[in-house]
Amino acid sequence: MSKPYVYITRSLPEDVVNQFRDIFDVHMWDYKEKPVDRETLLQEATKADALITMLSDKVDEELLNECQQVKVIANLAVGYDNINVKKAEEKGITITNTPDVLTETTADLTFSLLMATARRIVEAAEYVKEGQWQNWAPLLLAGNDIHHKTIGIVGMGRIGEAVAKRATGFYMDILYHNRSRKERAEQELGAKYVSFEDLLEQSDYVVCLAPLTKETKGMFDQKAFEKMKSTAIFVNASRGANVDEEALYKALEKGEIKAAGLDVFAQEPISSDHPLLQLENVVALPHIGSSSEETRKNMMELCFENIQRVWNGQEAKTKVNP
Repeated sequence: MSKPYVYITRSLPEDVVNQFRDIFDVHMWDYKEKPVDRETLLQEATKADALITMLSDKVDEELLNECQQVKVIANLAVGYDNINVKKAEEKGITITNTPDVLTETTADLTFSLLMATARRIVEAAEYVKEGQWQNWAPLLLAGNDIHHKTIGIVGMGRIGEAVAKRATGFYMDILYHNRSRKERAEQELGAKYVSFEDLLEQSDYVVCLAPLTKETKGMFDQKAFEKMKSTAIFVNASRGANVDEEALYKALEKGEIKAAGLDVFAQEPISSDHPLLQLENVVALPHIGSSSEETRKNMMELCFENIQRVWNGQEAKTKVNP
């Protein structure tokens, strides 16, 4: 019996892939620096028994119609808004993601981004490298304190709770808004559930960690930024589409909020001439929330484990669709 044909839409490390070559007939996109082109992906979908996809791959109805024998699509991400899950269900295709294994790593990055924005770390590093540091001044590149301030977390899932845990080390007051109450976070971390509007008005740091849904898309709009303190800092490490980027730009330019730290954007990669990148009070990262070597390898191995379980007639470990 031939081994299941698994196609991976990016080039993954051989030390990870080789662990599974005895079980699967693995094929990968060859080019490390660019994503698989659409034509190749459509062709591979007709041959594959399983796919390992990235958040940037569009797994829409067109692609799913080409999946003649695909049993499982393993998305190398927690999110799966790039996949038409309903259509996959109709075709009997299992969709999996990679939660849990990236929680702590993403929380590290999120809080690091908050700190870098608050204390103007990137701006200060460039200041030194460009030879501008000629003397000392009392308010040279002065930023905002983090300790004993109020953090407001929108989206209190696993990553939100992990960020809140880090905030306790800075003696921060923790507010959160979520579609459901998180009693454990309230009891263990002292987090307080508030309305979205109250969170915006009271927080010194507003951190978006909400998944992309119909309800959250564009939730950070002009009205949201107007409710925030003029000294507030906004951090987004969830999905770019949760933010109206034009409204954010205007809020930053007019001084309605102080600064923003962004790991995600509506269109990725973001263009170098994007208005947000022209502002000094924006720290922009290339969507690296879970990007540590250890975590990314764990995510890859989880994708293979999910495929193996489905192929063996077992329930996937992290199944998305019911």
